[in-house]
Amino acid sequence: MFKRFLFINTIAFFLFIAGCTQVTPVNPIHANLESVTHEEASQAWQTPPPLTAPNGLRPCCAFGYDLKVKALEIPIPFYRIDNVVEASALGNHRYNDSFWLGTAAVLGIGSEKSGLIYSHKGGFLDIAHIRDTADYTYYLFSHIYPKLGQEWTLTLSNELAQRKIHFNAFTPPKNEAERYTLSAYLATRLGYRLAIWHEIAQWYGLRSVPGFPEGISAFSPEDLYSNLIGARLSLTLILNGHATSLEQYNQSMQGIIPSALYQLEAQPRQLTQQWFDVIDGQWWDSQQRVPDKFLVLMRDYHISDKRYPVLPFEEMASPHYLTLPSAYSGYILEQLAEFQLWPTNQMEDLPRPKTYWREADFTDLTEKAREIDNKTRPKTTKID
Repeated sequence: MFKRFLFINTIAFFLFIAGCTQVTPVNPIHANLESVTHEEASQAWQTPPPLTAPNGLRPCCAFGYDLKVKALEIPIPFYRIDNVVEASALGNHRYNDSFWLGTAAVLGIGSEKSGLIYSHKGGFLDIAHIRDTADYTYYLFSHIYPKLGQEWTLTLSNELAQRKIHFNAFTPPKNEAERYTLSAYLATRLGYRLAIWHEIAQWYGLRSVPGFPEGISAFSPEDLYSNLIGARLSLTLILNGHATSLEQYNQSMQGIIPSALYQLEAQPRQLTQQWFDVIDGQWWDSQQRVPDKFLVLMRDYHISDKRYPVLPFEEMASPHYLTLPSAYSGYILEQLAEFQLWPTNQMEDLPRPKTYWREADFTDLTEKAREIDNKTRPKTTKID
């Protein structure tokens, strides 16, 4: 009886989502993509109650387009993953607080669109990564601001390791606008660190869906630059009073993403595909099938929050340098909170730490990944 009830309600939900494809018009919001930001809140804006954590991450895109697929090593005929989207047709934004909304995205229903776009100044951009880090930054801010200056620990869902953020006690600014700004800066920094760890976890064996390895996506060349953009967009919305409620945040994200893409000179669908063709055999192998790891041939193991995008050699435009703040009003952000990765019983290929992994360990874990990939990457491509 329960299974029948669950089945009926599941079908009803997807019928509802399928009908919610209308895109609501919103006002455009200027994205601050200055290389170094000094944005500050003019006041302590209203904030939502502490939010529920995003339910996993949006299904992101394997690098490439029109991708062939296999399951259990068996090729799936007549099925391709498109991957490419238009900057002018990204639909609504919905804070990712529901497993079912993520599933709807996989099935191609609902109004939120994610995929890959090529831009002259930002290279390839992954819209799902932009959305995810923006959401996580907003989530963290909703928890940090009410407790700023207190010692406490936020526990997140596992990604091979148990993810925890320990906040240290300190005396916060007396000025409310400065407290608000400092909270947003700290949330932005930590939101990007969550994205770095996700790349590391993918390389070391994370499987969000049993049976589907995610190594193909680890350190993909567009990933962390896209995450950095998402963190910056969320910061701008929070500091300028465009995220006083979850509803307003969703509308504001819809309004600000096109501005960022325009500034980076995002290209239409056909030109994105042409740029993928240019680097076929160099950055990706169109003859491989998802989830073959070396469908992706080029990876970016640089994890800093001060970064240039990776651009094809044939690109003539200058890459746009983008950073995150490291301090505000005399406070060093890395001293205010520690991201901790505690061992679990399902760590796959991730080495077991003596106590827990820290941000300081990320470089060693990433360099090990680079060394192994350099030894095992196919030697029959143009990059050799």
